[in-house]
Amino acid sequence: MTWDHSTAWWIATGLLVVLELTSGTFYLLMLAIGTVAGALGAHAGLGFPGQLVAAAVVGGAAVTLWHRRRLGRPPAPPAAENPDMNLDVGSRVQVDAWGIDRHARVNYRGAAWSARFGGAGTPSPGEHVIVAVEGSRLVLDRSPG
Repeated sequence: MTWDHSTAWWIATGLLVVLELTSGTFYLLMLAIGTVAGALGAHAGLGFPGQLVAAAVVGGAAVTLWHRRRLGRPPAPPAAENPDMNLDVGSRVQVDAWGIDRHARVNYRGAAWSARFGGAGTPSPGEHVIVAVEGSRLVLDRSPG
């Protein structure tokens, strides 16, 4: 069995994809795109230096574009406050009474939950919105509407 350069490039691509799946970093996937360019260069008949240049240019460009895309976005909120990760954030609950320590018991999803007031000022009874979940405690703020 003979191994040519394209085989080595495809093996490198597979290894980078496996490493990306185990580590969760998207940058390794961008580098894998570069190794695909190297493999395609080998299939097109480029010499090894041309394959290296193709892999470096495409992989480097992919990493640079991904990094610039990430810099242009605002950072994600912490998991406790992120409605994409915690579906309770944004839901509304009714608070009948607040304790002196800004804590209350509320009924939510058919169960009694411990809640604390996370807004500014003095809490008052009424409708509140869940702004975060800290373990089994809801963090509430006044409902905007």
